[in-house]
Amino acid sequence: MAPSSRSPFEALADPTRRAILRLLRQGSLTAGEVAAAFELTRPTLSHHFKVLESAGLVRSEKRGTHVVYTLQSNVLEDLASELLELTASVKAATRRKGKA
Repeated sequence: MAPSSRSPFEALADPTRRAILRLLRQGSLTAGEVAAAFELTRPTLSHHFKVLESAGLVRSEKRGTHVVYTLQSNVLEDLASELLELTASVKAATRRKGKA
């Protein structure tokens, strides 16, 4: 697998990509199955898949004539953990200022 070249946060900034990730929470889907849920051109959907894959949020696998996309939940869990750490740091700093 190629190293991630896009920030997962950048990939998550787009509402369509977040909607694709929500679909993939249910399990792996072919590109056609994902496309059926959106009114997007193939090139546009392909772009979204490339961004998500580049950010490490999904992986693709060729199965016969289909490309199957799978959510990389471990990456999302790492991002959630990082965000929780950031908010904990902010809360701790706010408490320290209040006691000073």
